[in-house]
Amino acid sequence: MKKLFIMALLSISLFKAQADEGMWLPMLLGKQVYADMVKRGLKLTPEQLYSINKASIKDAIIIFGGGCTGEIVSSQGLIFTNHHCGYSAISGASTVEHNYLADGFYAYNKDQEIQSKLTVQFLDRIVDVTKEVEDALKGLSYEERSKKIGDVYKSITDKVADKENGLAGRIYAMFKGNQHIMYVYKTYRDIRLVGAPPESVGKFGGDTDNWEWPRHTGDFSIFRVYTSKDGKPAEYSKDNVPLKPKYFLPVSIKGLKDGDYSMIYGYPGSTNRYEISYGIKLKNEIENPSLVGLRDVRLKYMHEQMIKDPAVKLKLADNYASVANYWKFFDGETKQLIKYHVYDQKKAFENKFEAWAKGKPEFENILQDYAKNYADWTPYAKQRQYLIEGILGSHLAGAASGLASLEAKLLDNTTPAAEKEKAIKAAAQSRASFKEKEDLPSDEKILAATCMMFYNDVDKSQHPIGFYESIKAAYGSLNDEATFKKWAHDVFAKTMLLDDARWSAFAAAPTAAALQEDPAFAYASAFIKNYTGKYASLYSAFRNKNDELGRLYMKGIMEMNPAAVKKMYPDANFSMRVSYGNVKSYNPRDAVHYDYVTTSKGILEKYIPGDYEFNLPANQIELLKKRDFGQYIDKSRNDLVINFITTNDITGGNSGSPVIDGNGNLIGLAFDGNYEALSHKIAFDKDLNRTICVDVRYVLWCIDKLGGAKNIINELKLVR
Repeated sequence: MKKLFIMALLSISLFKAQADEGMWLPMLLGKQVYADMVKRGLKLTPEQLYSINKASIKDAIIIFGGGCTGEIVSSQGLIFTNHHCGYSAISGASTVEHNYLADGFYAYNKDQEIQSKLTVQFLDRIVDVTKEVEDALKGLSYEERSKKIGDVYKSITDKVADKENGLAGRIYAMFKGNQHIMYVYKTYRDIRLVGAPPESVGKFGGDTDNWEWPRHTGDFSIFRVYTSKDGKPAEYSKDNVPLKPKYFLPVSIKGLKDGDYSMIYGYPGSTNRYEISYGIKLKNEIENPSLVGLRDVRLKYMHEQMIKDPAVKLKLADNYASVANYWKFFDGETKQLIKYHVYDQKKAFENKFEAWAKGKPEFENILQDYAKNYADWTPYAKQRQYLIEGILGSHLAGAASGLASLEAKLLDNTTPAAEKEKAIKAAAQSRASFKEKEDLPSDEKILAATCMMFYNDVDKSQHPIGFYESIKAAYGSLNDEATFKKWAHDVFAKTMLLDDARWSAFAAAPTAAALQEDPAFAYASAFIKNYTGKYASLYSAFRNKNDELGRLYMKGIMEMNPAAVKKMYPDANFSMRVSYGNVKSYNPRDAVHYDYVTTSKGILEKYIPGDYEFNLPANQIELLKKRDFGQYIDKSRNDLVINFITTNDITGGNSGSPVIDGNGNLIGLAFDGNYEALSHKIAFDKDLNRTICVDVRYVLWCIDKLGGAKNIINELKLVR
């Protein structure tokens, strides 16, 4: 009965998004889900959501930096996004004397706004180029397709490129390569920091609360887009002017209630909802446990130093946050995949597919080919994870590995002297950047620990030849932690990457032999060359074969039930998508109910003076105790709402995405998912999945009451 139920369930869910599942292409909403959106509470027309010829909501949504979403909220190019999306820019603008990361920052006029290295991209239009791509690839074998597709894409995107106006096309393969969609973007390069709360507000709860509900985090930051005087994208200049956007989002302070419509625009990074069972098995048994274990070690040693010294905390903040975020995610993902029997569900559907595929030459051997492909690669999967997350998890080793291109030029006798000199200068710049962010005590411990973990956990036949033998000969038993500590100490003491005199001597007369003798480079190089020489081609073959099998498998799934294709959505791939759902409470487990909002009461309950994760600014405590909520109070709760949850389908990349009500007004910023549904990249849970959002009223309260930046409030179009 259980198997029959699972098969019945999957015969529906793999053909059609269920409940609030789905990351929909904005240009196709009218053909796919618009009627359901209206039924759920949407009051806007399809053209108000997405239009090529008229201003629409899509014109207010941006790619923020390289991996987040942001939204335009004023007629002067003001951006709202998450605090963790602006984190690097905020920390980069900070010094020990002016620690904007710790203390917060608000510009009270445009002259005070701070230059950043960020870019933002606006979506100009979306074009289906499937026919053009497939016509160019018609009749080619898989190997021929994979070699040619890049050139085909380039030939299409070259037609829309307009450097003067910042326009460029990017083609995304949808449905595992069965559809090809071009997104045309306009890039702006003068982005300035306008405001951010103190880190204790923006990251309140830290790693303890990460991926958890209830939440009380003010995860927002504020930036502005600048253009040349004629409105075109331009590099930073004091003469630039604020962007006049095509569209910006009004901001609602009306409040919300359980069941209210919610819509999220943004750039979800990646999902693999059509993953094969063999992929689930590899992830659960090797990839995720390896990553979690290695990141655990890195976080441990960084945290030890960060809590000792504010300067070190500032130095490591960005890297620590990045490592910690997905450490917890992959730990939770594995647990949820196992808990909800996702492997069994995938296997059941594959049995159904196999029965359908019998007698169909294009599809009948797909699953057997998948099985062989995974069997061929699995013995080497741990080694690859331990290289990326372990060996190169050391900041020093990572920096040293970047000198590989320099080594290649020094080894090549035909390399012109001018090119070698250029490579040395580039290496010097990289070295300087590395040293700015390097914390010696923590990194030395990371180097020792991860090197030993590789030795203990990875099959000995896959070790770099002679490397561990040389450590044993010089430092002692490989079963002794002290051996690796002594070795790591010497690496740090003797590398020219940390010694200016040694580096200067090398730069003055660079040779491959001198570089190869450096202990940090020798270490990184031994493991990288071991991988590239023996295993990189195996991984490449594995991925390429998987891609082709995935394309055919997806094609087969669509042919199983062609009537349901209109209700299918492609996996996330950092192209603009729209999801819709409702504000909604949930029951995570027996006898436990979670409300759909959190309030200031919860902040005061969690507050621990001086704590690393739960401290708060003194003026915030004072204002909250006074209940000075101003116009941002939630009248139904008689309190300040901090965060809320919705049923929207999102993933990484949606950070900073606007949460929009049925009338097109901004009500919050999406910033996280809940722990109970961390399997969402592979399997959406219609009952437990929740998107965690910061209420825009809390954002405005922080700007106004904590920051005193009424100039920012006055710039917004408030809906009361």
